[in-house]
Amino acid sequence: MRVTWVQPEDLLGHELRQAEQEGRDASAVRARWLAAGGHEAPPRAGASPVPAPAHLRALAERLLDELAALPSPLAPYEPTEFASIRAACPTWPAQGSSPAPPLPEPGEEAPGPPWPGRLPGSASPRGEARAEGTPGARPRLREGAGPGNSSVARTPTAEPPSGTDPSARPVPGRAGNDEPGPGGSLGPGRGGAETDDALLTRLHAAWLGRAAGCLLGKPVEKLPLHAIRTLARAAGNWPLVTWFTARGVPEDLLAAHPWNRRSATTSLAENIDGMPEDDDLNYPLLDLLLLRRYGTAFRTCDVARLWLDELPAGRTFTAERVAYRNLLQGIEPPATAVHRNPFREWIGAQIRADVHGWTNPGDPAAAAEQAHRDATLTHTANGVYGAMFAAATIAEAAGGSADVHGCVEAGLGVVPPHSRLARAVRAAVTAARRTADFDDVVDHLHARHAAYHWVHAVPNAALLAAALTHAEGDFTGSICRAVSGGWDTDSNGATAGCVAGLLAGHPDAIPAHWTAPLKNRLATTVAGFDGVGFDTLAELTYREVRRK
Repeated sequence: MRVTWVQPEDLLGHELRQAEQEGRDASAVRARWLAAGGHEAPPRAGASPVPAPAHLRALAERLLDELAALPSPLAPYEPTEFASIRAACPTWPAQGSSPAPPLPEPGEEAPGPPWPGRLPGSASPRGEARAEGTPGARPRLREGAGPGNSSVARTPTAEPPSGTDPSARPVPGRAGNDEPGPGGSLGPGRGGAETDDALLTRLHAAWLGRAAGCLLGKPVEKLPLHAIRTLARAAGNWPLVTWFTARGVPEDLLAAHPWNRRSATTSLAENIDGMPEDDDLNYPLLDLLLLRRYGTAFRTCDVARLWLDELPAGRTFTAERVAYRNLLQGIEPPATAVHRNPFREWIGAQIRADVHGWTNPGDPAAAAEQAHRDATLTHTANGVYGAMFAAATIAEAAGGSADVHGCVEAGLGVVPPHSRLARAVRAAVTAARRTADFDDVVDHLHARHAAYHWVHAVPNAALLAAALTHAEGDFTGSICRAVSGGWDTDSNGATAGCVAGLLAGHPDAIPAHWTAPLKNRLATTVAGFDGVGFDTLAELTYREVRRK
């Protein structure tokens, strides 16, 4: 057995790259590591194939601590504390509204700090403007903490009797439970107002869009860009317009570019049967539980407590797994995000942002602040900005905006403008505006961000913004562009689908070939939600909006 994402010898390789991206001089540490027989980080896998000997593992742990002590010249421009982030954002949205200045015109780039050096493999200094457009039992739900729990008293959920199916738990929206079923009314909220049907249908479309976009990206997750293009072209599906399929693809190509082994059996066109489990859908479920249990004033330690209660450790990856391990070792937030965590700027916090946007419709500032408290359990700086950017963008769309460009502008309003993520997003939007062929946009992004890991928040946020911009918010165009751009395909597809679903405004406005295979059914190991319908999830999300 080889546990992924926590082996010291692998963490060190990732931390060396992270140090370089933060402008820290890690050359002496790298030399010592390689001279001792250490290796670079695995490029795509979560762990190297062979465990390091004990002496090398001990050295990796010491060097991780040495690297943590190196100062970063980018720290003044990329704070993690919320007050510092807000102070760094001159166009922070007003609470309850979402004004934001226009993005720079094509070719225009905001001035930035003196970025140190060059990224390895990059043709330009970090932040420098470039010409655009160039080519066992699950945790038991406690009383009062169940999914979508209403004000009606409910009996604590008991473990299934011996000999019964352990997955046979009460599911929100199913007969015999206290939650509204499909099509059921939530009734008035705390303020006594009747259900806002427009918001409820937008939320339904957002859940469907998130699932469809995630599912589209699942079979090609971890595949390099050329492999994605090759497989889709062989199936006559390029530019991408529908689900990936193995039908008609020559066997030699399938052997050369195998689908994601965990996802192919559930996410190719020929075998989709409902929405399979994915962490991109598990985290929104957990966030519903978070708001139900602690309300919108939750603290970062409440997120940690919820995870320990409800999230199986084996369903965490990268920064989330390291933070989970840190919690079990007695390390408390926010140190959980930094202690031997080289993944702290990866995309994990961004995939937890949707519920924070959905429950703050029309209020990007509140959504970003809420996402920040969630994100800082596991992430810092650009990893946190990715979550805040997504949450604010989604909040603007959830408020009824039909302008995808305004939504992206609102997202950028909560990100420090001199950060790597803000500069990458601005450059990506400019490229998308100027370039007719999205493949050329993607080629440019991959050249510009070649030094980053494929799960890092910076290139993925840039690709997401480019996809939404280039597709003008169209649903099919948005998710297909996001996925066809490679990198973290299921996560980018999920967020693009969420935003585009909100812009569509209604489930019926999403083409049926994306929603019908989902069968209004989500598989998950988050207790109490397995088999739940997306219509019910929309109602539970709406309930949290009304509870504020």
